[in-house]
Formats: sequence, structure tokens, C-alpha cells
Amino acid sequence: MTFKPAKWPRKLRSHEWYGGTSRDNIYHRSWMKNQGLPADLFDGRPVIGICNTWSELTPCNGHLRDLAERVKHGIYEAGGLPLEFPVFSPGESSLRPTAMMYRNMCAMDVEEALRGNPLDGVVLMVGCDKTTPALLMGAASVDIPAIVVTGGPMLNGKWRNTDVGSGTALWQMSEAVKSGEMTQDEFLEAEQAMSRSPGSCNTMGTASSMASMAEALGMALSGNAAIPAVDSRRRVMAQITGRRIVDMVKDDLKPSDVLTREAFENAIRTNGAIGGSTNAVLHLLAIAGRAEVELTLDDWDTLGRDIPTIVNLMPSGKYLMEEFFYAGGLPVVLKALLDGGKLHANALTVSGRTIGEEVADAKNWNEDVILPLDKALTQEGGIAVLKGNLAPNGAVIKPSAASPHLMKHRGRAVVFEDIDDYKARINDDALDIDETCVMVLKNCGPRGYPGMAEVGNMGLPPKILKKGIKDMVRISDARMSGTAYGTVILHTAPEAAIGGPLAVVQNGDMIELDVEARRLHLDISDDELAKRLSAWRPAENMSVGGYEQLFKTHVQGADKGVDFDFLVGCRGKAVGRDSH
Repeated sequence: MTFKPAKWPRKLRSHEWYGGTSRDNIYHRSWMKNQGLPADLFDGRPVIGICNTWSELTPCNGHLRDLAERVKHGIYEAGGLPLEFPVFSPGESSLRPTAMMYRNMCAMDVEEALRGNPLDGVVLMVGCDKTTPALLMGAASVDIPAIVVTGGPMLNGKWRNTDVGSGTALWQMSEAVKSGEMTQDEFLEAEQAMSRSPGSCNTMGTASSMASMAEALGMALSGNAAIPAVDSRRRVMAQITGRRIVDMVKDDLKPSDVLTREAFENAIRTNGAIGGSTNAVLHLLAIAGRAEVELTLDDWDTLGRDIPTIVNLMPSGKYLMEEFFYAGGLPVVLKALLDGGKLHANALTVSGRTIGEEVADAKNWNEDVILPLDKALTQEGGIAVLKGNLAPNGAVIKPSAASPHLMKHRGRAVVFEDIDDYKARINDDALDIDETCVMVLKNCGPRGYPGMAEVGNMGLPPKILKKGIKDMVRISDARMSGTAYGTVILHTAPEAAIGGPLAVVQNGDMIELDVEARRLHLDISDDELAKRLSAWRPAENMSVGGYEQLFKTHVQGADKGVDFDFLVGCRGKAVGRDSH
């Protein structure tokens, strides 16, 4: 069959592989044809990658194979050639020591797969917490046309005529068992009702927060974030996303055109309005670093400080993602923020239209789920960034999920040197602690755990829970699940494992928290702090080899997004010469 020249108005990247009649062109095309692909699929039409994080080891993403088929339909309909490929899938619920440790590895996988293969554009198939930022990081570093489609949240859990929020209910019920309010058998019974359909967390946890961030950044089509995984409209979204990526290639609409400073400002403010996960802080900082957009931890505080939390979803509120979708989803939130002058209306999206144009006609169908701005859950939502001698580089707290009476507090430190120390002592009634104390957990940051696990929302001691106390101030260099809640200070930087001030907190020290003043203070003298820090020695450096050693050697702090130092920036789509 005679090879036909490209039909497109400009030479596509894939044409370097498949276009022409040279030996190398024939080599590339002929091998692809062993899959039964007709010759005319290589006539110069765009080749679209479907970057899929499907994995049966990642339950939130276990349905993405079916969704990818819908994306393929859309790509074929628009005149493209879809080619699906897998990348590493860090699953939050099972992967040890923590999925966060492997977000960067997934991003590396994505980046090199996109750069090294004959792709003109890519659809990023994401769902579980770390897969969304990882794929956006990798795509931003290559900068070929890219668009996100998420797997969507699971249906509401139902137990004894009560809605069960994934994650949030787990933390609540676990504490209830320890306090004697719930039996172990009841806990096991409730387990059967928690995850009753495919999809990611049905609360505004990290998965739904990052789906919302992708939409607010303009990297997903309007309405993508909230459609339940099993709703037929999720498949429709996948198919039209497949169509859209082909047009994006025609227009050469790239991540660098969408991921602007204005887009990140929009996302930060949106995260405040939805009561989004603290994990979004780390992920947006990392994505911005890849997109070469100047973004700092302080931006989270200055941009989010006056943003009301208007989405009444667990863990900040009472509803779940199903109700959020039925109420109108993220477009309603974006329109409310735009009408309130809180967003950049002219920020471009992957649709080719501005975010203002996309949500102009959004309607709120349930004002108890998506509240008006003047009836917000809290008038100052967002993420508060705390600083002081205990966190010189910053720490974060999510006010919408915290207890108002603890937002200004002074208490005696009860110190746990690491997570094993915490687990060994927390259930001991002899533990010297009461509800006025401040629980301090060390060595759980990026290098300390390693990977910065979601252990910051330490469960309270049973003897405190039995008094009816549900919250205490907790401080660590760890993360917490986006489904969790409480007056929990996280991401304390520098972390303890590298000699941050957290490392030298001692039992009995007084700690002062003032969220309104953005202050986190260890009440000892400067001289005493300096003396302790000079005497501090790191733990023995055990050479472990492999990825863990790479991680520990090159990971940046929480205030930098926990990316690897050598991965920051956009390296572009250029590849070496064809060796064939």
C-alpha cells in the first residue's frame, strides 16, 4: 500500500516516527501493524496517548480500563489514532510505606513515556490521590497537548440509614470503638457499606480535591470533577474528552498555555471554597514547579485567607460527592467565586474557552450543599500557613475541618519520637496526657517516614475519648488524609529528620497556637532552642539503595512540594536521534 502524506496543516510530532518512506519510518509503522492497525491510521492523523493509571492494586482506579475505551471512541471520532499505555499507579489505600513516596516515580514514568514515544497529545486517566498530580507533573514537564479525565467518586456509602463517607467515617468509627460508643462487630458491619461502587473517595478528600484542582486549573473539561464513577455521564465525559484532545493538537494548545500563574491562583482559591485537602498544597506547589510558575507556600495563605468555604461536604460539612454533583458540581462553585470577584475570569482552559465563559450559565440546584457566599460554613476557609520558631519554613492547618475553640491554644507537649513510638504508647492509660495537651509527632516528613505518610491526624488516647473529647491540637511533619478532620497542624518544615525545630521539642514544653495570627511557637528561649539544635544529631544513615535512597537524597521539603530537586522545570518534548 502506498504511503499517503500527512493531511494536517502542520507537521505533527508523530510524523517523525510514522511519516515518510525511509527505512526508519517503515520500521516504526510495520511493528505497530502487528496489532492489526490498518495502514491508513498512519496517514498523518494525530497520535493520541491514553496515559492510564488503571490497576487492580489501586481500587479507586480499577474501572479506568472501561473508561479508556470511551476515550478511544472520542479520539477515533475526531480523526485521531488512540494508543493506550500504562504507567505506575500509586494506590493510596494499599501502597507502603505511603503512596506519596511514589508520586514522583509515577511522574517520572509519565514524563519519559510522553517524551520518548510518538505522541502528539495525551489524555491523562487519573483517580486516586497521587495519580492526578503525578500525571499533571509529568505532562507539564514535557508540554505536549494534554487533558485530564478523572474516574469520578464512588456512590454514597449507606449503613443503618446513614450516609457513610469514605475515610471520614473510618476515622470517626475507629475513635468510637476506642471510646466504647461502637462495638467491633458494628465496625465490621459498617465496613461492608463503605465502598459500594467503583470510584474514588466520596468525601471531599484528596482524590476529589485534586479532581477539582484539575478542573479549576483549566486542565479538565468543565463539570469533570464531580460526576460519580458509575454514572453514565462519566462515560460521556470520557468520550468528549477524547474528541477534545484531537482539536487541542490541531490548535497546539499545551499545558504551558493553561497552567499560568492566574490558573494556580484560581485553584488555590477554589480549594478554600470546597474545603479541599491539605494535600493539595504539596501537589500544586509541585505542579507549578514543573510548569515553571512561581508559587510559594505563602501564596496559599495570602490567596486563600478571605475565601469562604461554601461546599458542605465531609469532612468539613455533612454531604458527599453525589449530592455535590446533583447540586451542579464545581462549575457552580467557580461561578460563585467569579461573581464574588475571587477568580481570574480570563484564565484559559483546555476547552479553548476561558473559565468565565465555561461557567457563565452554571446553576445551583441545592443551596444546602453548595452554600451562598454569605452563608458559608466558614468565612475564612482555605489553608492557613503558620510560622514561628517551631516552623520557620511553615506549617499548614485546614480551618474548615478544625475545632473553633482550639484555633487559639496553649498546651503542654506530649512527644512521640516517631510513628512506632506513638503506636506503642497511645493506648496506655498511664500516658501522661489530658485534653489540654498538644500531641507532637516527629520524623514523619518526606525523609523521615520516608515519603511523608498520612499519620498526622493521630487518633486520640482512649482515656481522652472516653471523656467525650473528640479533638485535640496535634502537630507533626506528616500529612493527613483529605478525608480526615480535626485541629491538626501538618507539613511542619523543616522536618524533624533533617534537624528542624520539631526535632528538639521535649515532653513538657509549652506550645502556642494562634491560627488567626498565623503563629506556631515553641515557648522556650532563643538560646535554649539554639542549644538544643546544636546538640541534635541525625539518626544513623542506613543506606537502603534503590528508589528509597534516590528519594531521600533528592526530595525537597514540604514547603517546596516534595518534588525531586532534579525534576523541577519543563524539559520539553525533544528526544535524541532515532537509533534504528
